[in-house]
Amino acid sequence: MKCMATVDDVRRQFRNPPPEARPMMRWWWFGPSIEPAELDRELHAMAAAGLGGVEVAFVYPMGPVTAPFGSPELLELVRHAARTAQSLGLRFDVTLGSGWSYGGGHIGPEHAARRLHWDRREIGGRAYDVPIVPGWPGDEFIAAYVGDGTSYVEVPFNDGAIHVPAGGQPREVLIATSRLTGQNVKRAAAGAEGPTLDHYSAAAAEEHIRCVAEPLVRAATPELLGSVFCDSLEAYDADWTPAIFEEFARRRGYELRPRLYELLSDTPLRVDFRRTLSELYEDNFVKVFQRWAAGHGVPFRIQSYGEPPATMSSYRFADLFEGEGWGWKGIPETRWASSAAGIYGRSVVSAEVWTWVHSPSFRATPLDLQGEAHEHFLSGVNQLIGHGWPYSPSDRPGLGWIFYAAGALDDRNPWWPVAADLFASLHRISWLLQQGTPVRPVKIYVPPLGDLNLYRAVRRSIPESVPRTIREAGLDFDLVDDDAITVLDPTEIALIVVPEGAGATLPPETSRWLDAVRAAGGTVVTDAATLAEKLPPAPITPPPDVGLAHRRLDDGDVYFIANTGASVQTLTLPQPMEQWTTHAAEPTTSQYATLHPYEAAVLFPTAAQDRELAPRADPLTSAPVPGPWFVDFGNGPRPVDLPHRWENEQEAYSGSAAYTTDLHLHDRTARLFLDFGPGEPVAPGTESYLPPNSYRALITPPIGVAAEIWLNDVRCGSIWAPPFRVDITAAAKPGINALRIVVHNTAANALSADQHLIDTAAAVTNEFGHRFDLQHIEHAADYVNSGLLAVPSVIRQA
Repeated sequence: MKCMATVDDVRRQFRNPPPEARPMMRWWWFGPSIEPAELDRELHAMAAAGLGGVEVAFVYPMGPVTAPFGSPELLELVRHAARTAQSLGLRFDVTLGSGWSYGGGHIGPEHAARRLHWDRREIGGRAYDVPIVPGWPGDEFIAAYVGDGTSYVEVPFNDGAIHVPAGGQPREVLIATSRLTGQNVKRAAAGAEGPTLDHYSAAAAEEHIRCVAEPLVRAATPELLGSVFCDSLEAYDADWTPAIFEEFARRRGYELRPRLYELLSDTPLRVDFRRTLSELYEDNFVKVFQRWAAGHGVPFRIQSYGEPPATMSSYRFADLFEGEGWGWKGIPETRWASSAAGIYGRSVVSAEVWTWVHSPSFRATPLDLQGEAHEHFLSGVNQLIGHGWPYSPSDRPGLGWIFYAAGALDDRNPWWPVAADLFASLHRISWLLQQGTPVRPVKIYVPPLGDLNLYRAVRRSIPESVPRTIREAGLDFDLVDDDAITVLDPTEIALIVVPEGAGATLPPETSRWLDAVRAAGGTVVTDAATLAEKLPPAPITPPPDVGLAHRRLDDGDVYFIANTGASVQTLTLPQPMEQWTTHAAEPTTSQYATLHPYEAAVLFPTAAQDRELAPRADPLTSAPVPGPWFVDFGNGPRPVDLPHRWENEQEAYSGSAAYTTDLHLHDRTARLFLDFGPGEPVAPGTESYLPPNSYRALITPPIGVAAEIWLNDVRCGSIWAPPFRVDITAAAKPGINALRIVVHNTAANALSADQHLIDTAAAVTNEFGHRFDLQHIEHAADYVNSGLLAVPSVIRQA
């Protein structure tokens, strides 16, 4: 745990924080088909945009393969990229494999993921001798049982057959077989194809380390690595491993084999079985990779959720915790990771962010990226790993290469000139939220469950109203499970929610711990309907769409607040607070905080003797800029009337245009702003093709989608999010001023007309097999609005 910082330390460094908290990017290497010169160009572009580093991910081909996965040629390119990144001050991380989950051609049947398969047959009363013949290579007979549907006994197996004795009827036979799941590595690079490994087997983990991880780390050079990475667990249906009978008996204290059939119904055995799988995953996967990485002096970073059944506390055996998914009033995977970080003392917790942002690729705007990032911050994250940056040769026709899903967040976006401003804002918030410790007075208990995907089961077992009630009250929470309570002092728990029905499966140790919470004056809530009335008071009570993250510093507190909705919100604060916003050059002090749509602020409580500053005076005047206006798309200026939407003239244009006019100013006695208006709200569900996890900001900006404001050839600032307002005072002069507004849109229009990309996807599918589908590509130009969509006004303010 990092040492706490003082309020003065944080205030002083907030404007220009240290570089460690800069957003990073997942860097997709397709093929692999990589050239050193393009690696260098893209790394320089990332550094220039203010990004902090990369996480290399090796994925499916998008063209001729020049360096197959694992080849000496690829390893040399990894080494080259790591050294270039170091020279630019960028962090360099590597995924320990291709696609996901770990696996490949080096994984044979003895190390591959397995599942338990049941064959159920109704039989009569006579005796049966049934030969057991493997239905598929790798099938292994486990056991057979005969019974009446409620009670079963194991039947003998020898000479390749089960021997069912005669008995009463009706009855049924259950035959258990261990089968390979058949799952291969998803989105694999060429040369990385093969089965997913057995996450419950240390031998399988060690084989993957020997064949894949060790060569990658040695190529990158351990001293140059920020971390090695494991993506989310997606080994579907993998609920078996050859050593399970022995391990179950050792860990649970009774034999599994005689009762294996109980897994077919909802019995306590299912919880014990799932718990054994969780422990095997921890001992034989997470710990194995962490120890190996530590031997090289490199942290092991993981998204520890999914299948196999990782518990929230399984994170504790890794070095760096990561989540994904937005939704600050719910329980996304991000909360799974941030809870573990808070409980187990990790000061930094990352998230894979922008995974499905405003699909398809190139559709996302800087406002979309900002809005989703704020959702992650509110869920406890303080390090962003963007998803992501697609490697693409500069000489490719059309837009080049993109990942099948997620935003293409690179310098092919026309709005990239404002990227440095966007990433600088997110960098400041990330750094701020790494200071001190999180204040989360409410805990939500995760009950013992028997599901293979434990994270999803937890979301089903906890009513959606529980996290929503806590967050809308201005409070925050951590998830806690039966392992977490061993490190939590019950006397420090203000309130814990125990989901309805969890009492029947509570372990004795957890029951005693909850009794200790009550004895110390804490509250245990078992009825979600009464939660709101039992919550402790919040330091700040926000409106419903405003989220709050509270950090405790060495000598005070700091708050991050964000408006996650499309309407202006005003908070009444309990005392005057110093306020930093993304659009203001200097902080203000007030007992009120007004946030524009998707705007965020940082609040520092002021000393008791500080008085509230008087409210800022109303604008003296507000007048539209009359023009005449001219627009230049690079082929010379021409007159234009505002509003001006590019798609009305040229549907497939992605790029920039400069709008110019003369601005007449009479004096410099007032503070001057150029204001573009609030934008227009968008009804939820307007883009009906978007899946629920695809984030988009519900507002149509007055500029589509970002702009740089120049006055007398002085760059006054950039805008991409509300309030769409720029201070032009420093550049203004009495008389005639040259105003230039350079508007940048997205690459969505170009994507909609890019037949090269469609042809490329078809060609590589024909050559390498079906490894991906381009996501929502047919909707690329839906609801796109580019250009200067409002007449700006000059605001004069005292």
